[in-house]
Amino acid sequence: MAIPGAEAGLTPITAIALVGALGVGAQYIAWRLQLPAIVLMLVAGIVAGPVTGLLDPARDIGPLVAPIVSLAVAIILFEGGLTLNRHKLSDAAKGVRRLVFIGAPLGWLSSALTLHYGAGLGWATSAVFGGIMIVTGPTVIAPLLRQARLARRPAALLQWEAILNDPIGALAAVFAFEVVIVRHTAATAGDAAQELILGIALATVLGAAAGYGLATAFKRGLVPEYMKVPVLFVVLVGVFALSDAGLHESGLLAVTIMGVVIANAELPSYAEIRRFKEHATVLLVSGVFILLAASLDFAMLERLNWRAALFIGLVIGVARPLTVLISLVGTGLPWREKLLIALTGPRGVVLVAVAGLFGERLAAVGIEDGALVAPLAFALVAVTVVLHGFTLKPLAQLLGLAGSDTPGVLLVGGSGWSTALAEALQKSGVPVLLTDPNRSHLRTARQLGLSTFFGDVLSEAAEHNLELAQYARLVALTDNDAYNTLVTTDLAPEYGRDNVFQLARAKEGQARHALPATLGGRVFAQGRSFDELQALTRAGWEFRSTTLSEEYDFEQWRVERPDALLVTAIYPKGELRFPREDSSLKGGDGVRLIYFAPPKPKQKAQSEA
Repeated sequence: MAIPGAEAGLTPITAIALVGALGVGAQYIAWRLQLPAIVLMLVAGIVAGPVTGLLDPARDIGPLVAPIVSLAVAIILFEGGLTLNRHKLSDAAKGVRRLVFIGAPLGWLSSALTLHYGAGLGWATSAVFGGIMIVTGPTVIAPLLRQARLARRPAALLQWEAILNDPIGALAAVFAFEVVIVRHTAATAGDAAQELILGIALATVLGAAAGYGLATAFKRGLVPEYMKVPVLFVVLVGVFALSDAGLHESGLLAVTIMGVVIANAELPSYAEIRRFKEHATVLLVSGVFILLAASLDFAMLERLNWRAALFIGLVIGVARPLTVLISLVGTGLPWREKLLIALTGPRGVVLVAVAGLFGERLAAVGIEDGALVAPLAFALVAVTVVLHGFTLKPLAQLLGLAGSDTPGVLLVGGSGWSTALAEALQKSGVPVLLTDPNRSHLRTARQLGLSTFFGDVLSEAAEHNLELAQYARLVALTDNDAYNTLVTTDLAPEYGRDNVFQLARAKEGQARHALPATLGGRVFAQGRSFDELQALTRAGWEFRSTTLSEEYDFEQWRVERPDALLVTAIYPKGELRFPREDSSLKGGDGVRLIYFAPPKPKQKAQSEA
């Protein structure tokens, strides 16, 4: 039922504002409720669009919808390319090569077969649509990985496959369409091949040249810092437009190559550039999904019959698993990782956008079932988004490839006090990793069976080898106040500023040594410094834990232990809190307290024994 007055439509500015509010709002609600953001965005777009009629992109925004979506997808793919640093591949490199060089053509073949025998499409339409179905959608994969917190290697494989196969799928569709055109029109095979080859060559050269040129200019200081992102954005849009003008959809290949080149150029300002692009991508993914869902025409879906359900079932249950499992034969990957990747193949915006375009082109040259491409594409995207949105995290946990429900803690610094804290947290069921660049500082931790990493937490080795997805909090506990501040400042964007903590600095109270709020982490151990904690450790203080109940609440605990230093509160659902002071803690039934306390009096200790 449409909302009264909705037929009049919104102004373009109001429509764009509504798209942004719905997209970002859906992501925020998903974060609060721990639900798949992609699913909520899809629902929000459908409710605002075809259900209520409040938002109709074609009516409210007009002919700008298609260019907006195209540019958004280009920026999303470029940002994805920026994440593809070859050093991060390490042991996943062989699997990525297989998924691209074997998985892409095999996926094309298996998709075409499911379209022909499952959906009942002709071979011409199946070949074109099958090429598009190679893509697994970086617009969907990124939010899913963020929510599921997968282990490093399967996450890297899914991310690289999605980003690299997106332009390959679009170009495969272009190739198949050129073949169809030759067979159904007066065009010659030579002309079609020449157009395709020149288009791909142009995209490759443009992307590589732009990436190398920007990296060189940034390294030599030819572009001022404040203009780097604007220059990058303008070049990105220019490369996409030029390449697409030469061969439709080749712009996706050009911007992906450009992003990969910049990602591997070791730019000093790479982190700032990537951070900005990540923020832009969150907005763009939100907006594109809302536009996609709001543009849905229920009448279009009415063209589908039972064969559409058969087709989707075959894609999810047969084509995707077989493609992945055959591609990854001989890679040495554990079967659990192969199975997770095989059962994870969500489709996204690129599939719908490109499929709609080629569906119209096929229908224009007289291939009637080309009209079914767009509704089949949307149905596949909707089903896979909902399915993987709700099943990826449980499946990963079932296979042991996701972080614990209890957020882990990364402790930087292997002192006696931090080692004791790590032991107390682990005994309470909290995943802990203790890091230190001095191997001897980790000796006791290793003897206690704690997880350790020998090396600098800011090093490339740490970035490429640590399963950081398992840890939701970071605490800097070294004896070097400057290093603690550096670690928390550098990693705050990764963990979130509310999730990085450090010990109080020795001279923090002096105005000459005070730091701005943009540097460092939050207060830990209720404002105690390293020297103060070490002194208490030498005095015999030790970590203990207590679980609160209705009969034994926080106030009673504090009365019995007035000198204890409360460090951590673990709530029944696994939430961790590091209180700044006792008054900031809201305790209750089932809350477990970990605290640092003075030694028990000998007489009391003997009586308790």
